[in-house]
Amino acid sequence: MASPRTVTAWDVVVQKLPNGTLFFDKRDNSQFDYLTVSETSNQPPIRNDDDPDGINTPMRLSLEATSINQNFSQQILKQVKGGANSSRKSFEYPNPFYDDEEGAADGMEPAGVAYRYRRFTLGDIRLVCRCELHGLVSKRKNEELTMTAFALNEWDSRLGGGINWREKIDTQRGAVLATELKNNSCKLAKWTAQSILAGADQMKIGFVSRANKSNPYEHEILATQSYKPKEFAQQTTVSLHNMWGIIQMLVEMFSSKGAGKYVIMRDPNKPILRIYSVPQETFEDEEDEE
Repeated sequence: MASPRTVTAWDVVVQKLPNGTLFFDKRDNSQFDYLTVSETSNQPPIRNDDDPDGINTPMRLSLEATSINQNFSQQILKQVKGGANSSRKSFEYPNPFYDDEEGAADGMEPAGVAYRYRRFTLGDIRLVCRCELHGLVSKRKNEELTMTAFALNEWDSRLGGGINWREKIDTQRGAVLATELKNNSCKLAKWTAQSILAGADQMKIGFVSRANKSNPYEHEILATQSYKPKEFAQQTTVSLHNMWGIIQMLVEMFSSKGAGKYVIMRDPNKPILRIYSVPQETFEDEEDEE
């Protein structure tokens, strides 16, 4: 839904059943969920052959940003006395990706996230998607608002075409956000689309910076800001009609094709999408085959 703003390559697997049902999913072990950094900047990070494992290469920055984003969504959640889980709200069904027996044996617990399954209607198309909610916000007594949480990260303002957050975050936060909209347009559009799909009341964005620009492992939260997803979409010129139009166009395109497996791939060199038909067993793990 945010594909017009992307620069890097990505792919989505489409499975069409004989009854016409379509499944859009990612490949196992793909880079689809990893966040990009300064993807749409005039000075995007590049791979240095002299230092391929450098901390400011695209892959290392992606891992850093993804880790920051995951940790931020958990760190902002309130914990009360009486146990780590005492402040969590339980929903009707358990986490589908967490095994209670294995987790208890390893001393692990699932992250504080709720999965919401929502259905939309686009003309004759019925769309069901799995969305994420990251927390609840108590505004008034007996009123709880759902929230999604994401983190923008500053790595080195001299290299990424950015500005120094510590100098501007308190007095010119709008300028900081405007710079991020220029450098990370696709990432912010994707987060906005995720929040709208999930039906979240609020979208919280954190501004996280390295404690030292040469250390990618220690970070500080400089500020947070909350937005209403639809209002944020208007501020960032994200067209909801265009987003839904992309989905409708893809569904209608595959409706005319036969049952099977397909791959939608964003060309790595040109701003176009390519669609390939692949064998049914493609991307299947050996365990799945057994």
